[in-house]
Amino acid sequence: MAEPTGTGPLTLRRSPLEHLKDTMRAASVSGASGVSLTEWPFLTMVDVRVAPGSAAAVRIEHALGTPLPLRCGDTTASGPHAVMWLGPDEWLVLSQEDGAELTDRLRAALGEDAGSVVDVSANRTTLELRGPAARDVLEKGCPLDLHPRSFGPGQAASTTVGPVPVVLWQVAGAPAYRLLPRASFADYLARWLLDAMREYGHEAEAPLGS
Repeated sequence: MAEPTGTGPLTLRRSPLEHLKDTMRAASVSGASGVSLTEWPFLTMVDVRVAPGSAAAVRIEHALGTPLPLRCGDTTASGPHAVMWLGPDEWLVLSQEDGAELTDRLRAALGEDAGSVVDVSANRTTLELRGPAARDVLEKGCPLDLHPRSFGPGQAASTTVGPVPVVLWQVAGAPAYRLLPRASFADYLARWLLDAMREYGHEAEAPLGS
């Protein structure tokens, strides 16, 4: 999502990991054991609570253009929106749409029915760990079984990486995971991941036959 232009408060905001951007770029490793770490800042995130299958839930699904996933680990997606299951009546919507506009539309869909729609974009940031060694890096400190038979592309779950609580989402395509930590824990998590990546950089630097 493009950064805002012009003047005003949005042009002055800094992501939780702005200060580590160059460090993360320098830590990228290419090749068969490659892995990279980047931040996706300022994604819109909206927490939705509503009774599944209710009339309000159906209206919210229509507003998003995608059904609300009904099982732990499931996600759905359509256009700029992805929806993650957080609990029996709770979902996290990630979007490239403006947060205020999306929140207003989902609140209108909820109407007077029981539930809540809250813009939580400032609560978290998004890290992407990508490359052939991405799963190996995560397995150093994530208790989930990340083998493809148990956790594959399109699945997301609340877990921990190192000591940090995150929502972990495996995205489609090349081996890639997005981690959603609280903004206050983002620096610690990024540094933990960079340390876990270090051995793959050493492997790439090793001479042939060593």
